[in-house]
Amino acid sequence: MPAFLNWLLRLLPTNPICMRLVQGGSRRLRHMYIRAGYLAVMIVVLLFVLINGLSSPGLSLRALASAGALMFQNVSYLQVGLICLLTPVFMAGAIAQEANPKTWDILLTTPLNSLQVVLGNLFGRLFFVLALLFSTLPLFAVTQYFGGVPGDAILASYAIAGASCMVVAAVAVTLSVTRTAGRRAVFIFYISVVMYLFVTYAIDIQLRQPIAIAATAVHTTVMTPINPFLALNVLLDSNNYVPHVYVGTDTLWIVQKWMAEPISMFCWLCFWLSLLLIAFSTIRLRVIGARIGAVPWYRRLMGLGAKGATERPARHVSTNPIAWRESTARGKTVGAITARWTFVAAGVAVALIIVGLYHNGTWGNSNLQLAIASVVAAEVVIIGLAALNMSATAVSREREDGTLDIILTTPIQPGPYIAGKLRGLVQYLVPMMLVPLLTLAIVGLYLTFNGFGRSGGVMMTATLPGTTTPIQVKPMIPEAVLGLMLVLPMFIAFCVMVGLHWSIKSKGTIGSVIVAVGTVLAVVGVISLCAIPAGQNLSYPGSWIVTMSPINLVFAYVFPNLTITSALSGGLASARVSLVFGAAATAVVYAVIVYGMHTNMKRTFMMTVRRLAGTS
Repeated sequence: MPAFLNWLLRLLPTNPICMRLVQGGSRRLRHMYIRAGYLAVMIVVLLFVLINGLSSPGLSLRALASAGALMFQNVSYLQVGLICLLTPVFMAGAIAQEANPKTWDILLTTPLNSLQVVLGNLFGRLFFVLALLFSTLPLFAVTQYFGGVPGDAILASYAIAGASCMVVAAVAVTLSVTRTAGRRAVFIFYISVVMYLFVTYAIDIQLRQPIAIAATAVHTTVMTPINPFLALNVLLDSNNYVPHVYVGTDTLWIVQKWMAEPISMFCWLCFWLSLLLIAFSTIRLRVIGARIGAVPWYRRLMGLGAKGATERPARHVSTNPIAWRESTARGKTVGAITARWTFVAAGVAVALIIVGLYHNGTWGNSNLQLAIASVVAAEVVIIGLAALNMSATAVSREREDGTLDIILTTPIQPGPYIAGKLRGLVQYLVPMMLVPLLTLAIVGLYLTFNGFGRSGGVMMTATLPGTTTPIQVKPMIPEAVLGLMLVLPMFIAFCVMVGLHWSIKSKGTIGSVIVAVGTVLAVVGVISLCAIPAGQNLSYPGSWIVTMSPINLVFAYVFPNLTITSALSGGLASARVSLVFGAAATAVVYAVIVYGMHTNMKRTFMMTVRRLAGTS
């Protein structure tokens, strides 16, 4: 075989790294469960939309076409969302490889060149995401039988989803080959992807302008070509989300492409960014350096010694060394300290900006409500995911590095060990948990004092269910901070216990994080879906069910007319009281669940640890 042809084949088709990853991953039960679950979710959503769309009697061809278009729209959004969530999961192994540099050292001694190593890691892991993507093609083909869905729209939706997973995968491989990340960065990478989607979408909402005076349709913004959901929105809702038109103008070509063709611009941006990251990773792969010297100024500022130092000043340990280690020693790194306090500072700054924009009249009541609900909900999601990531790696990490074997030789019993993990992780997350509480407290204080003389006041007109008389209410119920203060700590403790449960039962950190996050998402998802009809149809029991999910709780305080409709029929005052008592009851329920999980884990701890002894 010619040497050049052999070189080309080694880039992808016969790349040994790619073949090893594909063959090895195809035999894993976890990958099979993810594929089956992905298809199951897509099929269930498709059937649910189909049943709702065809439930009315006397269907016409136009109604069938409308049902087909609705099915395609829902499945397309769901597919892009799941691809954005699952791509970091499949690429987590590439980032985690940096934690064991010997793997790269061995690869660098093989005949493979840098490009072959990079492409093998990239497409070997990306193969499973692309397989998921194309496995839904028959579902999209079903929508063709109903009409209303052009074939080019299906191809465009697949192009958006494929471009999204390609750029996420390229970023993950770049973090891996440059050795700028580790196992702890897997979660940061996941959070960064989710937050990027949230932030760009929120900015787009604020920048939207109607296409004409009194028109409901809006133009696309500069954010549209850099967010897959916004690009998909142009494709699926082109009547309401309209690209700009520059025909016959002398506008720069980049502006025309960016604002008038957001879908193609998104795909090209992803392609060129992925190509740039691959090229950078190829050049950077074999650059290995050591950082040896004095303590950097930023580490001295944070009270840290030299990285890799063999000695350090003595520290005062509390009565439970496990709790002290999780709350204090665990976070003694530059990245952990910076990330935690940056989150706190950014949260307070965002709250002040929201109040400032509302105070000077830039935002109205609806903008304030949307901003509060979005920001606080995003903060709660980040804190919950941080709790799951830290707790899900708390025991499995110690099993991997051999620390658990040393701890088991000490007099520490399973009960204090698990309780120490719980207390230490919750204490570590306290500064982060204060962020949504401070946000609600700042807004609540501002509204309590009637906006400190804001022009137009802070009251808005609303109509209670069952009445026709409008009343004056505030954009947010001021007791929101009290309700969230009761629920959030217990909910985070519940997340920590779920993470600890799977951390004890799992061999590795990646598997424990994935299963723990999936478990909590399933539980909270079911509670949230049940809370919507319960709050609308049940009176005070509905208010209690709503408080069982922190996200629903926040929306209940901001949009009570949509979430606790039945309780509002008895009056706003009684509904506010029911939310507070419901939050207290929810805190008790989560406390009982945490205690029960602790008791069960304490009883089965030794048996589980011995069964997994010696594995990694």
